[in-house]
Amino acid sequence: MALDPIEPAALEFILQVERHYASLIAAGGTELDANSEPGLGGNLLYAGRLDAVGRALLVAGNIAGAASLAAASDAAAQKQAINDGVADFLVTTLSEALRILKNQIRKRETVAVCIASAPETVEQEMLERGVLPDLLRPADESSGHSPFVSQGARQLPPLALGTNSILLTWRVASAPALWLPKLDAIALDSLRDEDWSARRWLRLAPRYLGRMAQGFRLICCDREFKAGFIERARAKVERGEIAVPVEIHVSGEGMSEQCRLSPPGISE
Repeated sequence: MALDPIEPAALEFILQVERHYASLIAAGGTELDANSEPGLGGNLLYAGRLDAVGRALLVAGNIAGAASLAAASDAAAQKQAINDGVADFLVTTLSEALRILKNQIRKRETVAVCIASAPETVEQEMLERGVLPDLLRPADESSGHSPFVSQGARQLPPLALGTNSILLTWRVASAPALWLPKLDAIALDSLRDEDWSARRWLRLAPRYLGRMAQGFRLICCDREFKAGFIERARAKVERGEIAVPVEIHVSGEGMSEQCRLSPPGISE
């Protein structure tokens, strides 16, 4: 089985989204509710400018369930965000954005809105009008300490892959729309009951990542999940229940492994 390498840019972006998602879940103070899936419904995430970090944050916010806001004065960035499904709405004023955001926050539903304006202009108007986000993008050399922090907003920490985390990716040789969901189901079965944030990621990430996730899946996990997933996937492939070759790549904790699984009658 010889599969083309995963596009590095797509892999890096999806890993960024996953790490931002983990930071949002950790910072959001989500509570378990027997009547609904945990998430960040009712929270406002301000992603700032629509650069690479802002784009990844909007997608992560959608997966986490937050209502998210970003700003971009560049027309090409605005158009790209809409075309890629990173932003759900492109508006011209903060007032328009707030009408959408307030409605979704009230219903505890997710949405990503981009204002066609410079972030500095949007932020000044937010401060003047008393619009306080719950969560903010991580600080960097250009953004530094946000004025919203002193008012109670929580700034996300810089991205980091946990020292005990394993990066696991999987893909199939053909017909990913048919076979990747079957591997996703195996991944869900490999999670413990308390791993609700990973469960939410596996279920919603393909939807919000769109075409970027059409060819492969990615999750940060521990050794127990890795072993259980590979064992269950191998059994399904060997029984012919997954009828195409599968490639699973494992990295992290000083390891880099590639596992290739082929159905009966199909050589590697």
